[in-house]
Amino acid sequence: MRQALLKICQRHELAEMIYMRADGTLTKRRVRILAVGMDSFSAYCHLRHEKRTFKIERVLSVQRIVSREPKAI
Repeated sequence: MRQALLKICQRHELAEMIYMRADGTLTKRRVRILAVGMDSFSAYCHLRHEKRTFKIERVLSVQRIVSREPKAI
């Protein structure tokens, strides 16, 4: 999981992840990953509209968000 987070961070891409909170509830979050450490990472969370720190072990899935821009005519 850490490698996937690093890759998204290095490419400055927006990501969507399924995250398990400390109380066991699952949340779906859209984040912009800012930095990745050994056990955690910091990201701007679009759900909470602020910078947050997440534990890598609690990320159940993550994938980059591909935005398609309209084609020029």
